[in-house]
Amino acid sequence: MTESDIAAALTEARTIAVVGLSPREDRPSWGVARYLKSQGYRIIPVNPGQAGKLLLDELVYPNLAAIPREAEVDMVDIFRRSEAVPALVDEALAALPALRTIWMQLGITSPVAAEKARAAGVRVIEDRCPKIELPRLQSGLHSV
Repeated sequence: MTESDIAAALTEARTIAVVGLSPREDRPSWGVARYLKSQGYRIIPVNPGQAGKLLLDELVYPNLAAIPREAEVDMVDIFRRSEAVPALVDEALAALPALRTIWMQLGITSPVAAEKARAAGVRVIEDRCPKIELPRLQSGLHSV
């Protein structure tokens, strides 16, 4: 993962599936999703315990496979433990034809899943937060 990978991910993304989005406003997933939405990204919440409800004015899906293909999800932002990532990457690769980036939040890594995604032509960002990286990118504090 390079600075140019981060810049490309955030510049190219339009629709982001946020896996593990919590309905609780004090949770990092909610704050990050709200911020991304405020920056013009479409957010698609994924949380089986909240499926069918609305979070941030968007319908919550139980899993990635349930998201309609016409949603054209191009990035998946993962707020789940590292152990859950391989299955999520498998599901994302199978269900999301427009997928360009797998993003794993701070503290989340999965070398095996990352390699599988990269082998399928998908960019992978690990152990980073778009709410931190986007302002840094916008302020020019990066080298691409």
